[in-house]
Amino acid sequence: MTSSALSRPRARSAALLGLALVAAAVNAVAAPVPAKADNPIVQHVYTADPAPLVHDGRVYLYTGHDEDGSTYFTMKEWRVWSSADMVNWTDHGSPMDVGTFSWASKDAWAGQAVERGGKFYWYVPVVNRATGRMAIGVGVADSPTGPFRDALGHPLVENGEIDPTVMIDDSGQAFLYWGNPNLWYVKLNNDMISYSGSATKIPLTTSGFGTRTGDANRPTLYEEGPWVYKRNGLYYNVFAAKCCSEFIAYSTATGPTGPWTYRGTVMPTQGGSFTNHAGVVDFKGGSYFFYHNGALPGGGGYTRSVAVEKFSYNADGSIPTLSMTTGGPPPADTLDPYVRQEAETIAWGSGVETERSSEGGMNVGYVENGDNLKVRNVAFGNGATTFTARVSSTVSGSAVEVRTGGATGTVVGRCAVPNTGGWQTWTTVSCPVSGLSGTRDLYLRFSGGSGYLLNVDWWRFGTSATSSAVRVVPPPRRST
Repeated sequence: MTSSALSRPRARSAALLGLALVAAAVNAVAAPVPAKADNPIVQHVYTADPAPLVHDGRVYLYTGHDEDGSTYFTMKEWRVWSSADMVNWTDHGSPMDVGTFSWASKDAWAGQAVERGGKFYWYVPVVNRATGRMAIGVGVADSPTGPFRDALGHPLVENGEIDPTVMIDDSGQAFLYWGNPNLWYVKLNNDMISYSGSATKIPLTTSGFGTRTGDANRPTLYEEGPWVYKRNGLYYNVFAAKCCSEFIAYSTATGPTGPWTYRGTVMPTQGGSFTNHAGVVDFKGGSYFFYHNGALPGGGGYTRSVAVEKFSYNADGSIPTLSMTTGGPPPADTLDPYVRQEAETIAWGSGVETERSSEGGMNVGYVENGDNLKVRNVAFGNGATTFTARVSSTVSGSAVEVRTGGATGTVVGRCAVPNTGGWQTWTTVSCPVSGLSGTRDLYLRFSGGSGYLLNVDWWRFGTSATSSAVRVVPPPRRST
């Protein structure tokens, strides 16, 4: 990004434009209406093929990224998000893309990341430039958010099939499963980047994976996207079934390689996308089912969005039938407003986008008048008195408004944002707030003139008294 407002890119995602129109309609209504919908969990880009990983008190979510306006599975990068409460999701950007693998030519499709020995391994399917076939590559990183590098410099395994999932058994043995139209596995070695023996095909029997009608070439319901895990001594294989349109089904087994028994439907066909892809984890005492649909404006089979539902296993370990919702799960925890919170930690955003920040991580940007974001279940306790934010701008007269009750609700604080001289030239502003106590949802609304107004990198609240005037901390001097 350049520091000039005139040269600042003005491309907006189709999802974002649609949400901006929705926001404009909502803002035209006199009575403020709090936003209820928090599914899909990301609104500023299209996401697909969710792969959750629980690590160190957070859920890290690894997804694909459908390009705007796609008429095929046009996917160039993977993205990472994380949450401590299942409702507010932090955007960590793209730590890995097709270019990470020098031998790959295209198609950043569905993968999964796992942790072992303090390293994070991300298994993904891409097209091998040399053969023109789908192959499984491995990215490795020292952090769940990357950056990831090619662990091998060549495919781990290649047979033209897709959708890897990894399960590490209680014994420490790791298994890699993948496949469409077949289902394969290999036993990974402890280094997680090599395997013993050869690829083995799992028998796709109707007793193991259900009966498909009308397709002699594929007698079972298994289609693609396996998600294999172990819970309470039982192995689960949750998979996309019977294209097209797909639904989510599952099978169970008493061993990691079967024999599998078909158990039925998890999520029926619904949601405006002819594909679906599941990821299942337990987190903070609850069980969560991730999937994708076409729910955002402009969404569909090639412009998908990840959503999540909370569920409870039945007493016998079976998974109940689930439906897609716009509400999503209840909060699994509260958010602490008195520590630094990244601005890109969002429950629901309207009009905003994110980008790389010069100070590290991501920032919220491309903000116009009326754009806003919501943060859920914020624990203000006895009450906040100040609001502080790290901001940048190339215009004067813009502001960050702190609101309750909705994006057009009561204004409880307003921080003016000065012209800092560049979109990545940062300063810190503070302002007094009132009426913020207890646990409630927080809304930040951005106001000003026309065009792009400001960026926000992070924010926090305070409890000590401050001047009623806006305090502006000058940005540090930068060499020219």
